Amino acid sequence: MTVILYWGDDDFAIAKAVSTIQAAAIDPAWVSFNFEKITPDREDAAINALDSAMTPPFGMGKRLVWLADTTLMQQCSEQLLAELERTLPQVPATTILLLTSKNKPDGRLKSTKIIQKYANVQEFSLIPPWKTEELSQRVQIVAKELGLKLTSDAIQLLAESVGNNTRQLYLELDKLQLFAGGEGQQIDRSMVNSLVVANTQNSLQLAAAIRQGDVGTALQLIAELIDRNEPALKIVATLVGQFRTWLWVKMLIEAGEKDDRVIATAAGLGNPKRLFFIKQELQATTADRLAASLPKLLDLEFNLKRGGEATATLQIHAIELCQIFR
Repeated sequence: MTVILYWGDDDFAIAKAVSTIQAAAIDPAWVSFNFEKITPDREDAAINALDSAMTPPFGMGKRLVWLADTTLMQQCSEQLLAELERTLPQVPATTILLLTSKNKPDGRLKSTKIIQKYANVQEFSLIPPWKTEELSQRVQIVAKELGLKLTSDAIQLLAESVGNNTRQLYLELDKLQLFAGGEGQQIDRSMVNSLVVANTQNSLQLAAAIRQGDVGTALQLIAELIDRNEPALKIVATLVGQFRTWLWVKMLIEAGEKDDRVIATAAGLGNPKRLFFIKQELQATTADRLAASLPKLLDLEFNLKRGGEATATLQIHAIELCQIFR
């Protein structure tokens, strides 16, 4: 298709996808003539992009017009809507009009509907760090793309270590590829453990320490995460997701539910087999304690968003949370 929409908050994945399009569509000898990136600070950016898309390419290859960080799917004037309706059906096959946006398209807007009618739409959103199955699948996909073979436990550890940081995932896999001696060599858990810096893994370990009421370990993990420049709100997002998952599982177990598939579906788990380990983790706690932790976590998020100092705010709330489980 000649019109493409990429949206989502995974900037690195979007940038790679754009590079792929550019490499496939544009003749390198004509790139300065046939590639145009139009940023939102440019006056009448959307109108300029639509006009440019109608210009035929010079020389060999296609023309790529990239309207970056557009807000067309969040707000659109009647004049601009009329330009979209007039231009999008007429974009020539020799041109690729690429729209990118960090925000989810508002399906209620006419501009969104007209763009979705003519565009190939693809989402590039970051996977929530507590969705470990999806993170593992992402590692497998990227490893296959790079021609790497990873053992199952290496995949799991790498997913836990880099979380949803796509840029770090590619960097760590490049590093592992060099260490393993090139394509085709199998990478095991010991290689990952020795080379990969863990970020999200420590956030999940922090959740486990809080659930166990282990104040000392919780404070140590907070210090390590802050030292590694892990954003405080990202740490909180991981904690909230993990505690919500635990709460759903524990509530259903205490309610007498026996079907693991029912529990897994309610808790948002893609793999029911993971319940075996979660049930073991939750043996020493109750649904009431898990439920009591969520308001504390929301209060933590609120205080951080109001400008609370990251380390002190995390430490104070971690102590309060640990007291719930002691």
